Amino acid sequence: MSEHGPQPVQRRLPTQEARDLLSLVRELAAREIRPRAGEEEAEGRFPREIFTLLSESGLLGLPYSEEFGGGDQPYEVYLQVLEELAAARLTVGLGTSVHTLACHALAVFGTKQQRADHLPAMLGGGTLGAYCLSEPSSGSDAASLRTRATRDGDEWVLEGTKAWITHGGTADFLTVAARTGGDGPRGITAFLVPGDADGLSAAAPERKMGMNGSPTAQVHFDGVRVPDARRIGDEGQGLTVALSALESGRLGIAACAVGVAQAALDAALAYTLERQQFGRPIADFQGLRFMLADMATQIEAGRALYLSAARLRDEGLPFGREAAMAKLFCTDAAMRVTTDAVQLLGGYGYTADFPVERYMREAKVLQIVEGTNQIQRMVIARHLAGPESRKERH
Repeated sequence: MSEHGPQPVQRRLPTQEARDLLSLVRELAAREIRPRAGEEEAEGRFPREIFTLLSESGLLGLPYSEEFGGGDQPYEVYLQVLEELAAARLTVGLGTSVHTLACHALAVFGTKQQRADHLPAMLGGGTLGAYCLSEPSSGSDAASLRTRATRDGDEWVLEGTKAWITHGGTADFLTVAARTGGDGPRGITAFLVPGDADGLSAAAPERKMGMNGSPTAQVHFDGVRVPDARRIGDEGQGLTVALSALESGRLGIAACAVGVAQAALDAALAYTLERQQFGRPIADFQGLRFMLADMATQIEAGRALYLSAARLRDEGLPFGREAAMAKLFCTDAAMRVTTDAVQLLGGYGYTADFPVERYMREAKVLQIVEGTNQIQRMVIARHLAGPESRKERH
């Protein structure tokens, strides 16, 4: 690698343990993930064995308590691990983020007994989770969800359909929000559902623009019985539980977006340093140099923004506004950076022979998942100006 070409990201990490952890992740990504990423994405192959390896390596429970099998790492460190994984392959980075999201409800709102019973397997037992909030008719308006849980003695019976579920049909456990009461946000409760429960099934995976190796599918609940011991939090607390997870999940998406953008910049920089036109590398031309400079600046700004929000979270301070800002900025930046990477490679950038076209297709979904960027703008504006006025129209 040329001293002027792509270099490993310089990171400020809080401990030697964290530095060793990032070195381990880089080595694992270079050896096990990156070499097969393009081929497996083209084939639509889900790398379940990689998630087993991540679990065995202690990388699927990093921000959770060591008492229950987690890594006890601050979010500041966990997110930088996600960034490295996403730079190697977004299916792996985003999948790790979704798994962490699926564990959040039990880790934060579960009883001590529930955590002892389930978290060790969820965090380090080779299992993989899914987070089930969205439905065919309720995406951004999560409070209007229709999947229902009806009490039957010491059990709940779940009926309904969840949509756009990452790891749908593959997950070993699902964190599910279902309606147990009347309409609105206070009628929703959260449950931990085993992936092999009777009556649980998944539709065929969605056919997507990108991330073809990551299964996204509708999940159907047809009389699925769940013991009350698997109810997470109080009855009617489910939307609070779900949205609390999303607040942290937005930081995971931001970190993944920076990883994809960094991978695109690295590929574009390597190409422009090697490609010769008019007797010199095209990286010598000012117009292209300025594009590279702008790409690098957006990546560094996004990284600083998500890390700033993570440090607020680690200190126990409110971070919802900053998480929304990080998700918004980082994913928009990833879309711009990957688009510019395709442009810098010219005709080659539009072919599947180079990875930048895949990065561009993958970046798009990050502007949509876990709250569209329009929703992020609404969240930020509410923090600034308060809730929207709701005057009746006559």
